Amino acid sequence: MPIALAVACIGSIHDGDTIRLCDGERVRLVEIDAPEVAGSPRCRSAQRKRLATSRNPSWCDYALGTKSRNALQTFLTTGTVKINRRAKDRYGRTLAKLSVNGLDVGEYLIGLGLARPWR
Repeated sequence: MPIALAVACIGSIHDGDTIRLCDGERVRLVEIDAPEVAGSPRCRSAQRKRLATSRNPSWCDYALGTKSRNALQTFLTTGTVKINRRAKDRYGRTLAKLSVNGLDVGEYLIGLGLARPWR
């Protein structure tokens, strides 16, 4: 069950679909998949092979991953960030939708070609 929309303080940006809030809470954006950044465990050979036939295989375009992360960081500075928490994932991250001035962050990144819908 979704929790009410709240204003979010962004501490850091990990990649195009994962952030950390100022209080340390790790947040994974729902409904999108962004390319991985250099050093991602999902891009190690064994993981890529394991995930190759999954609904969301590893997306290991590091240059695009950096662009996605940078675009997310820039977009989050353009106004008030609101978070709509949905659930927790198996890694303990909060799954949530973010919006800035009413605009959905995931849709923004997908529109730029810097993320894709989560399948």
